[in-house]
Amino acid sequence: MYLELKNVNKSFGGFKAADDVSFGVEKGKLVALLGPSGSGKTTLLRIIAGFETPDSGDIIIDNERVNDMPASKRGIGFVFQNYALFRYMTAFENIAFGLKVQKKSGAEIRDRVAELMKMSGLEGLEKRYPNQLSGGQRQRVAFARALAPMPHLLLLDEPFAAIDAKVRKEMRLWLKDMVSRLGITSIFVTHDQDEAVEVADDIIVTNKGRVEQTGKPVDIYNRPRSPFVAQFIGQSTIIENPGCFIGFSEAPKNSRAIIRPEFVEAFKSDNEKYHPIIDATEEGVIKDIAFKGSFYELTLDVGGTTITVNRSLERRPIQVGEKLRVLIYRIYVFDDMGMKVLENSVLGDRAALLD
Repeated sequence: MYLELKNVNKSFGGFKAADDVSFGVEKGKLVALLGPSGSGKTTLLRIIAGFETPDSGDIIIDNERVNDMPASKRGIGFVFQNYALFRYMTAFENIAFGLKVQKKSGAEIRDRVAELMKMSGLEGLEKRYPNQLSGGQRQRVAFARALAPMPHLLLLDEPFAAIDAKVRKEMRLWLKDMVSRLGITSIFVTHDQDEAVEVADDIIVTNKGRVEQTGKPVDIYNRPRSPFVAQFIGQSTIIENPGCFIGFSEAPKNSRAIIRPEFVEAFKSDNEKYHPIIDATEEGVIKDIAFKGSFYELTLDVGGTTITVNRSLERRPIQVGEKLRVLIYRIYVFDDMGMKVLENSVLGDRAALLD
């Protein structure tokens, strides 16, 4: 591992921002620290950077314990949420700042800044001040400034929070491409699960100062290890008494379950495609239909329980109040003993019909 945190603790008064946190990051990976507000992710980033000192535990970078090493000596580039650009410096001067601190020669500074401006798509903007740049351009200047001193580790605190949705999408892809090309180990903080899943090689999910789960985005999404992760990743509905649903009688008593829209199929009873599995379905009534751009989101009442399911725009029109057959083919069940995935037992081998 290039970066390791071992049993790190940090409190602010009575608030435990980091509670016995341990994880590792491989060299060259782009990793997301993902969690809700107050989960401790920014504190962890600042501890790695050297802006905060842990109460206990070790921070190891490239096999060296850096707890007592000042931030300026750790070889880290940091991109702040608000970019923290110098207002009275041009884009060129902002990017060159760290190089001047390192006392590089004028020629070295010009060459390095020119290289980064080209790489970042900022050519021609050298003389512009931050207030003359768009949000996406300011973000790129901040990124280039962090990279200028050639750090070994790049840390980004909610790097896309201050830009609009369309530009944010473009910047995600740009960041992923840049980090991949440079091969620099990078960690970014976010509370946006879509952002983490789309951009990161690995995700570290935090909650209440602790690490809930680490792994590849697809593994965390498909195999959550705790109720928190199952609810936080993806769009989830919590249901009581899952054992009352067809196919899930083995669910423990007094347990609860999480259902995601992709675990549900809803169709009209006259749809012949689904007749072979009709005995595995419930009856549901449409309570609401919300247009989501590329699909409809249906809110269904299934035996007094509200369930959400997505429906393609290409399927037959439906209306509020209409009855549908509802197939729940998978749920995440959790109780005091833990969490597990249950498949619809009535459906059995006929699940292949859903493909």
